[in-house]
Amino acid sequence: MAQADRNAPGRAHPPYDIVAIAASAGGVFALTEILGKLPADFPAAVVVVQHLDPRHRSLMPQIFGRRSNLPVYQAIESMEVQPGSVYLAPPDRHMLINRDGTISLTQTELVNFVRPSADLLFESVAAAYGERAIAVVLTGAGKDGSMGVTAIKKRGGTVIVQDEATSEFFGMPGAAIRTGLVDFVLSLDEISGALVTLLAGEVRD
Repeated sequence: MAQADRNAPGRAHPPYDIVAIAASAGGVFALTEILGKLPADFPAAVVVVQHLDPRHRSLMPQIFGRRSNLPVYQAIESMEVQPGSVYLAPPDRHMLINRDGTISLTQTELVNFVRPSADLLFESVAAAYGERAIAVVLTGAGKDGSMGVTAIKKRGGTVIVQDEATSEFFGMPGAAIRTGLVDFVLSLDEISGALVTLLAGEVRD
């Protein structure tokens, strides 16, 4: 299994196990850019909340999969997240990551007027992975993700936010920045490289 291989003798364990990414308006382009630049040997799981219209079938796995070097899946209940794979929250379902590395999907009430919620994803990732988690907040209206950023930092994780100049909508990134808990504010072009650097253990805040 990938988990066993990653921890095999002679291979350094990366300092992070999971990257949780949240986006809303303008996010499809931003996510395509980031996922398209992550290398095929990226050693962490990537879990993604992109706010979508729940009335339409999601084509996000196909859209991102065409550009990504990593396999891209729409999350299903009890699926186990694996290093080097991308998992997308399905439309109209909150996605949470459990302590055993499996996915839970719920249709509980809206959070910040949205479902799926970045806050719920980030909070679950913080509880499950602690300091071994990275949260990324990309372009989007509203403030979803700001409470989750606080949870990530309280557990020792790392937070990256897209800058205003490259965000189509700065509501979500701006709300995250106002928490005062963001480690890196980066342009869209810089985020994938920063993730690779962090996973290589070359930067720790």
